[in-house]
Amino acid sequence: MAHIEAIDAQEITFCYRQVMPATPAWPPASTPRLFVDQPLGPDSTPVVDGPVAHYLLHVMRLKAGDPLLLFDNRSGEWLGVIADTGKRAATIRIDRQMRPIEQVPDLWLCFAPVKKARLDWIIEKATELGVRRLQPVITERTIVERVKQERLSAQIVEACEQCGRTAIPELAEPIKLPHLLQNWPGERTLLFADEEGGLPMASVAAPAPAAILTGPEGGFTARERELLLATPAVRRIALGPRILRAETAAIAAISLWMAQQGDWRD
Repeated sequence: MAHIEAIDAQEITFCYRQVMPATPAWPPASTPRLFVDQPLGPDSTPVVDGPVAHYLLHVMRLKAGDPLLLFDNRSGEWLGVIADTGKRAATIRIDRQMRPIEQVPDLWLCFAPVKKARLDWIIEKATELGVRRLQPVITERTIVERVKQERLSAQIVEACEQCGRTAIPELAEPIKLPHLLQNWPGERTLLFADEEGGLPMASVAAPAPAAILTGPEGGFTARERELLLATPAVRRIALGPRILRAETAAIAAISLWMAQQGDWRD
C-alpha cells in the first residue's frame, strides 16, 4: 500500500493516457461538405440525388451512418448522417447545427469577363475571399460577351463547399458599363482599378457598402475612363507599379479591401 501511495500523480496521468486513447474528432476533417437547395433544420430530412448522389455513393463510397456537412444558403451549416441510400439518391438525417449563416462584408466585384480558364479563376478566388455579389460587366474591349451563368453558378457553389462559406455570393446578369454606371447606387463606393494610375488602396476611404471594378485584357478605353471618372461614386485606385492581368487585378484589389475594410481584421 505504501508503494502505491508513493506513485506520483503525474505517473498516474501518464498511465491513464496510455490506456485510454484520445476520442477521434467528430465529424472527421475529411467529412464531405455539400450545398443543398432545401431548407435545413432539426427536423428536416433532405434528399441528395443526381450527380452529387452518384459522387457520394459510388465514387466516395459513402454508406448509411456516414456523416455529411450541409449548408443551404439560408440557415447556416448542419451536420447530417446518411440515413438511407438507393442507387441514385441518399436521404440525410440532420443531427445538429454547426454554424449559423455568415454575414459576409458588403463588397461587390464588377469585372469584365475574360477567357474561360481565367474567368473560372476569378469566380473561384473571389468567392473564397468573401465577396457578396459578382457582377459581369461588358466593356468596349471585352472579348467574351456571352457568359454561361449556369456554369459560373456551379463553380461558385463548388468554391463555397471547398472554402467553408455558408452564404453563396449572388451572380448577377451581365450588364454593359454605361448601364451599370447610369443606375449605380450613390451610397456604394466604386473602386475603379485604373491601369493609368490612381491612389493606393490604403489611402482611399471605402468602407462597406463598396464595389471593385476591373477591366478586360485590353483595359478600359479613353471614353470609358472619362465616363467612370465623371461618376460621383467612383474612386480611382492603383494596384502597384506593375501591369497586372485582369484576373490578378481583381484578386489583388479584393484582398487589399478585405484586409482594410472587410472580415480579415476580425
